[in-house]
Amino acid sequence: MTIFHNSTFPTFLLTGAPGLEWAHVWISIPFGCLYITALSGNFLILFVVLTEPSLHEPMYYFLFMLSTTDIGLCISTLVTVLGIFWVNAREISFNACLSQMFFIHLFTFMESSVLLAMAFDRFVAICNPLRYATILTHTRIAQIGLAVITRGTVVLTPLVLLLKCLSFCHSHVLHHSYCFHPDVMKLSCSDTKINSAFGLTAIISTAGVDSVFILLSYILIIRSVLNIASPEERKKAFSACISHITAVAIFYIPLISLSFVHRFGKHVPRYVPTLIANVYLLVPPVMNPIIYSVKTKQIQKAMLKLVCSNGLRI
Repeated sequence: MTIFHNSTFPTFLLTGAPGLEWAHVWISIPFGCLYITALSGNFLILFVVLTEPSLHEPMYYFLFMLSTTDIGLCISTLVTVLGIFWVNAREISFNACLSQMFFIHLFTFMESSVLLAMAFDRFVAICNPLRYATILTHTRIAQIGLAVITRGTVVLTPLVLLLKCLSFCHSHVLHHSYCFHPDVMKLSCSDTKINSAFGLTAIISTAGVDSVFILLSYILIIRSVLNIASPEERKKAFSACISHITAVAIFYIPLISLSFVHRFGKHVPRYVPTLIANVYLLVPPVMNPIIYSVKTKQIQKAMLKLVCSNGLRI
């Protein structure tokens, strides 16, 4: 293993699948398929929402934001992940690593914020339907989108600047096929207590706070739905939330698992963090378009209309 001394701005080495280097080309096939599925599915959602007037409503604007963050998350990791599996391109410079880390965490925090906005949308639609149009105006939705970007940027900027202050004099081999803040921080030979505290604060103040408010929103939604007399109306109200609840689950479960493994899983096998990290990055972008296409009739109709119109042109 290569050892570096007094290297403030090192070149890091990314890791693919530990112990399965001989199978990297084969592993790249399902990964490539997942990236294609995620990008094509989310771009299709963007196109449908933009071009179909019936989808120009708050719920679908938030879905548009969700697909945008998923595309950003895929693009942030595509080059390094497939580069490792295809041509064993493991080296990444310090600044490139920080840039990738910034965008990965930015889109992660943005996705958490968008999921919270979608929970608020469902809360208003079910608990206060008469004021839905006046509360979620186009201006307010644009303000929410701007706040999502601003919060992620403000939270992440100190993390990047603090990493630049560290020295790296140990092995520069990262445990993932992309740059992840706890992974990079562990390789420093400087005191990282401040970095660790800021990292923990960042995850609590974003995904942690968002998850609490999402839970609170659904408690209020359930209370409101249970007060509805008609079983059919209850079923309709709950079915309107299924897609969002599923999206929340497939986002938060891998995220929380990866954070716990990095902070407390010192004795777990090497492949466990790698597996969870890849699930954390790829499953939400792949599954979100599928979930909303299957569970949302308006999206289904818009896609069917798009396919039929293209078929008639051909």
